[in-house]
Amino acid sequence: MIDNLDGDLTRADSLAREIFSDVANKWAFLIIEFLGQGTLRFSELRDKVGGISHKMLTQNLRMLERNGLVVRTVHPTVPPKVEYSLTRAGEGLRAVVDGMCGWTQQFLEHIETSRRNFDD
Repeated sequence: MIDNLDGDLTRADSLAREIFSDVANKWAFLIIEFLGQGTLRFSELRDKVGGISHKMLTQNLRMLERNGLVVRTVHPTVPPKVEYSLTRAGEGLRAVVDGMCGWTQQFLEHIETSRRNFDD
């Protein structure tokens, strides 16, 4: 049973902080974004994400599945056909990811200028 302390982000040992740590990475965000566009096979997802290794994609998909954000469906064919899609909770997270993507696009030029100024 989950208690109120599990949802407390101020506690280092809270479940909420652990979940936040799991999903707040670039690969998870990109996986969520692309699966939000529709169900994909592993190789299709790897091609869309671009730059992610087989191992890193596998680790992130397993983590997202463990957290109930992605569902893995194995079709009984030879060879087996495996597809990934978002759960209802994953769709909810996608709304947050979409917001982050929009924020990035909106402030990209500002951030680039700030970086140049800082580095000079």
